[in-house]
Amino acid sequence: MTRCPWAEVSDLDRLYHDTEWGVPVRDEHRLFEMLTLEGAQAGLSWSTVLAKREGYRRAFAGFDPEAVARFTAARVDRLVADKSIIRHRGKIESTVTNARAVVALYEAGETLGARLWSFVGDRPRTNRWRTLDETPSSTPESEAMSRELKRLGFRFVGPTTCYALMQAAGMVNDHLIGCFRHKQMG
Repeated sequence: MTRCPWAEVSDLDRLYHDTEWGVPVRDEHRLFEMLTLEGAQAGLSWSTVLAKREGYRRAFAGFDPEAVARFTAARVDRLVADKSIIRHRGKIESTVTNARAVVALYEAGETLGARLWSFVGDRPRTNRWRTLDETPSSTPESEAMSRELKRLGFRFVGPTTCYALMQAAGMVNDHLIGCFRHKQMG
């Protein structure tokens, strides 16, 4: 079975690739999780982040934005010492800041999902890359998403992070055309 080459790092990466990556996600908690984990990846390998995902789920209240928005400075201090997650204060603080931005969207009658999916016209886009080198690290849509999220008060949401989120959440199908998942994802 041919997969995208990045998925051949470990069993955990293969499982993630084969069952999750690129599958369209609209669930608010899952999108907040994906946004958080893609931001946490900055400067690290995806394998590192994926291996700590369960720790993140526990540490960040199952990625319930309303619960995370209530985290205090003392809670952040405890998380900086938590070995089950990436102990980068800026990334941890950004998760709390981003949760508060999500709650502000809710209070304005919007959802994170609707805002994110608007950058692809609310429909997944299928790309036809043959090699990883062809796959962009950002696009005009991810640049626009980054600008909008920053305007709304989100942090650790640069264009590359936003594009990685778009890939993971199935807003774009970036499985290589030789990968068995490309056709399955449409």
